[in-house]
Amino acid sequence: MSNVVPDLGVDQMIEVLATGADFPLSPGVPVSQLDHALQTAALLARLHPGDDELVAAGLVHDIGHLLPGGTDEAHATDAARAVRQALGERVAGIVGLHIEAKRYLVATEDGYGGALTNDSVVSLQRQGGAMGEQDAVAFLAQPWAADAVTLRRADDSGKVEGLEVLDLQSWTPLLRELTGRASSPRG
Repeated sequence: MSNVVPDLGVDQMIEVLATGADFPLSPGVPVSQLDHALQTAALLARLHPGDDELVAAGLVHDIGHLLPGGTDEAHATDAARAVRQALGERVAGIVGLHIEAKRYLVATEDGYGGALTNDSVVSLQRQGGAMGEQDAVAFLAQPWAADAVTLRRADDSGKVEGLEVLDLQSWTPLLRELTGRASSPRG
């Protein structure tokens, strides 16, 4: 069961992500939680220019690990809850599905599981393992499933020691822009 997750505003997201500099992504992976978030966002920005929501999802996808009481099993759901109000349904939806996307890819793509880092293999077992056929079909039927697969691929690649990317403060304007969009009435 997930802990109580706060709705985070942009400043709070930046503060929580900044704490990730003090936490390794996982044992044996030479980057911090913050490095990983920045690399994932940078990769998505390069590969999908103009898709601000996908890029933001890359930045905040693992913020659930950094929240009080966060667990590996619930971090995607916790992250989605924490950012939904500020960043909108699509960002939260993509973030919330990124673990399921890993489980989907392991089940449906030959060789994907073998390409995972050791930490991802270990967490995969805690997160439910490869999906069965019915679960894979149900996953694909969800809004933003394809985006979550795109995020997952960037997530897998955002673990490079010493990679130079934009700093955390550089992403603040993007998050503020998305907050403005999420809070404006749609008509």
